[in-house]
Amino acid sequence: MNTQEFQSLLEPIINVVEGEAIDQALARILNERFPPGEKFFDTIENACHQAISEGWMCAQGSEGRRFGRIIEPSEDTAMLSVDVVDLTNIVGPHHKHPTGEVCMIMPTTEEAEFDGMGRGWCVYEPGSDHCPTVTNGEALVLYMLPQGRIEFTGK
Repeated sequence: MNTQEFQSLLEPIINVVEGEAIDQALARILNERFPPGEKFFDTIENACHQAISEGWMCAQGSEGRRFGRIIEPSEDTAMLSVDVVDLTNIVGPHHKHPTGEVCMIMPTTEEAEFDGMGRGWCVYEPGSDHCPTVTNGEALVLYMLPQGRIEFTGK
C-alpha cells in the first residue's frame, strides 16, 4: 500500500465531510455511515496498521507518541489534510482547530479512549481546542483538518 492507495480508501469519507458543516451532526453522520466494527471502518484501520508496519505512516516521534501527515490538503481531498497519530497513555500538546478537526478513533488496546471516547468518530468544531489525550492503553487516531490548519499553542 502507498499514500495514493490510502487516499483512495478515504474517498467516501472525504465526500461526506466535503458536503457537511464541521460539527456534531457530522460526527453522527460518520458514525452512522461508517460505524466501527463494519467492513469500511475495519478496512481503514487495517490499512493504518499495515502502513505503520511498512514505515511510512506515524514515522515521526518516539515510543508512545508517533505521528505524521499522510496527505496534504488538495482539491482531490476537498482541501482536507490527513494525519495519523499512534498514542499510548499520553496527554499531547495543546492545539487549536481554526477550521475544525474530524477524528477516526481506532483503539489498539480495547479499553483505550481518545479524549474520553472509544472506537468511532468525533468532530471538533472550528475554534475548538484541546490536549489530545489517550487513556487506558494505545490508540490510533486518523484526523482530517480543513485546509490542513492546526495551531499548536505551547500550553
